[in-house]
Amino acid sequence: MKEVRIDKWLWATRVFKTRTIATTACKLGRVTIGGMTVKPSHGIKVGDCIDVRKPPVTYSFEVIALLNNRVGAKLVPQYLKNVTSPDQLRLLEMVKIDGFVNRQRGMGRPTKKEGRELQDFTDDAFFGFDEPAQLDDSFDWDEEDNPLWTQEDEARLNEDIERRRTQK
Repeated sequence: MKEVRIDKWLWATRVFKTRTIATTACKLGRVTIGGMTVKPSHGIKVGDCIDVRKPPVTYSFEVIALLNNRVGAKLVPQYLKNVTSPDQLRLLEMVKIDGFVNRQRGMGRPTKKEGRELQDFTDDAFFGFDEPAQLDDSFDWDEEDNPLWTQEDEARLNEDIERRRTQK
């Protein structure tokens, strides 16, 4: 075997999770050899240095051996050598740390603190009536206050209040 498709090799050495993702990365210009972007069908040889840009880091790999089929994670060092520069690895560490410390407010899943604030806000919005059992007949709207309120609505409300009182 003298040459192997680059997308196949990137997938087989577990640089990308699927071959489709490897192919897409090549098409988007994220995979380069010697500074030149390559197509997914580009053939690679032993000794080639491949740069893979996975924002924010650009990884560099040296081809040690060729293979067509995916191998186990323990066997990957036999086929590639990671020659990524230390400054790129430091950048990766900084991004990992920064992702936890400086998460933009409102982005992603809420933190526990934000969840408590949201719960307090919704509790205040319902004016303390978070459970239906707390409703009583203290609301006495006149027709001029709420012209959309009908006698049928009043009857349903009274039935609901009576039903809740009997449940206690």
